[in-house]
Amino acid sequence: MAQKAFNWKLRHLGVLLFGALLTYGFLESRAEWSEMHRWNRAIGDTSVLLVALSMMIGPLSRLWARAKRLTPWRRELGIYGVVAAFIHATIILVGWMEWDLYRLIGMEYHPQLERYVMFQHGLGFANILGIAALIYALVLALTSNDRSQRWLGASVWKHVQQGTYIMWWIIVLHTGYFLFMHFLDYHRSTPEPNWFRWPFVGLVVAVMVLQFAASLKTWRMKVKGGTVPAE
Repeated sequence: MAQKAFNWKLRHLGVLLFGALLTYGFLESRAEWSEMHRWNRAIGDTSVLLVALSMMIGPLSRLWARAKRLTPWRRELGIYGVVAAFIHATIILVGWMEWDLYRLIGMEYHPQLERYVMFQHGLGFANILGIAALIYALVLALTSNDRSQRWLGASVWKHVQQGTYIMWWIIVLHTGYFLFMHFLDYHRSTPEPNWFRWPFVGLVVAVMVLQFAASLKTWRMKVKGGTVPAE
């Protein structure tokens, strides 16, 4: 029991330090940006990377037996990915939207009309996707522990945790919009492309390939009547 508790603390510390190093690297790579946007994107990108690594461990463990030793790290990667996403959302709400919830959904106040009007359709939709992903991510993080597993029961707990795949694709849509589409409006100046765009695409493709390969292996083993490897 003592060894298990030590390993649990070690994983939390390891992922926390890894996330801090990632954030520092992302910050330094965008030194020319405004302070708010540097932190916004750095912590957001750290969140995406931690969640992606968490998503990769499951299928990787089914494809390669030695990767099973990474399985315990999946929980901590997911938890701190959600923590980073929460901080990312807070920075946007406080620093960018200035607590104006109308701006969060793409609306701006029009002085002549004396009311809010829709100004950026894409921004509103992308932010709604981000909020939906964050809410579900918080549910997953809060139930990602042994006590919740015992309380919900194995089958219900597993069903809840399988929503990770839906959450991941919502994150992909949310992040993809800001990396590829947000600055395409004709009436705004277009900044230099974010360097994280193509690494992000590679990350998404890597998750897809691993999940497809793991599913294919599982299907083949079922057809042959073999034992399906657990994640």
